[in-house]
Amino acid sequence: MLKRTKYCGHISEEDLGKEVILNGWVHRVRNHGGVVFIDLRDREGIVQCVVEEKDNPQAYEVADRLKSEYVVAIRGTVRRRPPGTENPRLKTGNYEVVIQKIEILNTSEPLPFPVDEETPLSEETRLRYRYLDLRRESMKENLLFRHRAYQVVRQVFLKHGFVEIETPFLTKSTPEGARDFLVPSRLHPGKFYALPQSPQLFKQVLMVAGFDRYFQIVKCLRDEDLRADRQPEFTQIDFEMSFVDEEDVISFSEELIATLFKELLGVELKRPFERLSYQEALERFGSDKPDRRFGLELIDLTDIFRNTEFKVFRQAIEGGGVVKAINFKGSNLSRKEIDELTQFVQSLGAKGLAWIKVEENKLNSPIVKFFSEQELKGLLEKTQAQVGDVIFFSADKKELVYKILGNLRLHIGKRYNLIDTSKFDVLWVVDFPLMEWDEEEKRFVSLHHPFTSPKEEHIPLLEEALKTEDLEEEKRLVHSVRARAYDLVINGYEVGGGSIRIHRREVQELVFKLLGISELEAKEKFGFLLEAFRYGAPPHGGLAFGFDRLLAVMRGLDSIRDVIAFPKTQKGICPLTGAPDYVEPKQLKELHIKVVE
Repeated sequence: MLKRTKYCGHISEEDLGKEVILNGWVHRVRNHGGVVFIDLRDREGIVQCVVEEKDNPQAYEVADRLKSEYVVAIRGTVRRRPPGTENPRLKTGNYEVVIQKIEILNTSEPLPFPVDEETPLSEETRLRYRYLDLRRESMKENLLFRHRAYQVVRQVFLKHGFVEIETPFLTKSTPEGARDFLVPSRLHPGKFYALPQSPQLFKQVLMVAGFDRYFQIVKCLRDEDLRADRQPEFTQIDFEMSFVDEEDVISFSEELIATLFKELLGVELKRPFERLSYQEALERFGSDKPDRRFGLELIDLTDIFRNTEFKVFRQAIEGGGVVKAINFKGSNLSRKEIDELTQFVQSLGAKGLAWIKVEENKLNSPIVKFFSEQELKGLLEKTQAQVGDVIFFSADKKELVYKILGNLRLHIGKRYNLIDTSKFDVLWVVDFPLMEWDEEEKRFVSLHHPFTSPKEEHIPLLEEALKTEDLEEEKRLVHSVRARAYDLVINGYEVGGGSIRIHRREVQELVFKLLGISELEAKEKFGFLLEAFRYGAPPHGGLAFGFDRLLAVMRGLDSIRDVIAFPKTQKGICPLTGAPDYVEPKQLKELHIKVVE
């Protein structure tokens, strides 16, 4: 076989007059009567190769038999393309290779879809033939971008003295968070390993061990319901640091992200990144991962309608809720469009969508008649409404109002092209509550995870909450406790999250108790961590970036599946291999497992 001396996409001025050997796939072949042109493709790009029948009849005969996606080796000499035939769209568009010899290394059947153009395809087809999908230019570039990102990440960590350490894949199931993937132990019947949702506990133990700067680009696995930005297996940039506070972790994270954007996109991010409190993010955008590339901020109208005759608003306020609105300025929406937006919020759990359309000399809405002149005047002033605006309202418990208007805001932004996709909106969300009350489970749950440290001055509030027998007072005290946590948000996506960790055993035990984790359960699940804390655990903190999500945001993609070589579908299925699948009864018997229909 003719062995490659140069990649197709690397042919350049320095190769003029030189002999090269190229290996790759036939992208296109064109016979112009006595002259065959072959566009040869490999990982690095495409170059035109040419052979004339009169100059090389043997090579011409082989070239004339080629079809798209045949695998070939070509030996030839590089020359400049004749004037007027250059292709400015190709990196190699000024050059061509005059063929001396062609070897057909393998043939190809007709493809189920063309790879030389960005034909719209169903996800099922793309993932079923993923090896062909990855031949397409856009997908190839996504994976090469990912490769380059790996290298930049490692360079930044090494520059700052981090040590790359791998943590176990077969570990122990924990009671918090999403479902674990379980692995049965053949040697220990009835016992199971769990695949890691995160290296969290191990990296904290590494801090106790004295490896004060750890990092890992690591696979994590969660058996949870999937969305466009979720996969059962995903990749994290994971790191932990000792003897640090929030500012140290945030500062390093900003350098890492800024370097990635500069090296890979040529984009200079302004540092330090802006910060929003968790509460302000919810109040203004209805989300703790706000997209600020467009307006439509939430406006609080609770005080204006506190004594209103409109029953829906009044009852919401009397029940401890709020009235908020967004003003879609200059939209002049039709009734049909308003009805479609109403259907959208109903799909989120809203009973309906109150609205007012500002028209010349009047307000158009079924609810206007319920409001006093003073209320309408206050409304128009607070929303800065003008002719052509449409104001949408939500009145309910705060959490539901945030959900309804936050999602409606994003829906309108995308549907009506309000988002400035030319820029990156980067910010930290900070000052999260440590815990929130789960009405279904009737217990407190961690907003991040149970190893997140509360602010030092708030620890007495947790101690007081544990002592009180009044549930409402306990809720009040716990809800006032803030975590030493921080999330990085880019363009409305949370791309990373972290915290300063609890490093004192008594504080960790206090948090476990408030989360309803018994002393026995804590010992069974986290005993090794609590024991490690007895032997000199340093103050430490860290962060994990969702690598797939970060890359998708940087590439402007809607789904993380487009930056993963072999992803699963939204149902967790791999169309390429057919996983998950049944196994032989013999395997189940060896693992002491019986499948219940």
